[in-house]
Amino acid sequence: MTDQPLLQGWAQVVAGIVVGFLIGVVASLLGVAGGELLIPTLVLLFGADIKLAGSLSLAVSLPTMIAGFSRYSRDSSFSVLGQNRTFLLVMAAGSTIGTFVGGLLLGLVASAVLLPALAVILLISAVKVWRHT
Repeated sequence: MTDQPLLQGWAQVVAGIVVGFLIGVVASLLGVAGGELLIPTLVLLFGADIKLAGSLSLAVSLPTMIAGFSRYSRDSSFSVLGQNRTFLLVMAAGSTIGTFVGGLLLGLVASAVLLPALAVILLISAVKVWRHT
């Protein structure tokens, strides 16, 4: 932890449960793992370093993804995957390789670079989502 968390003690525990619940709902509705919400929450609300927040986000996202996968596999929500199999495989391969490379770079890239980079990525994503029709 690098910054002081906004809340301490039981208030932080309650906030973690409430915010975790809300992120889970949003993640499920949007079909995402929630990292785009988890990382800023961990940094801003809990004072986590950006690198720690990224690692925690991965750890928290795993059960979120499993729950989402379980839910979406019960209906035809995944039928689109069969129609886009090549795209899915290419993205999965690239993401897996990128994860390994990112893990190697984690100790080399300063938090002072990662935090603004995350902010820019989130801002660009927000603008693109807002303009999407």
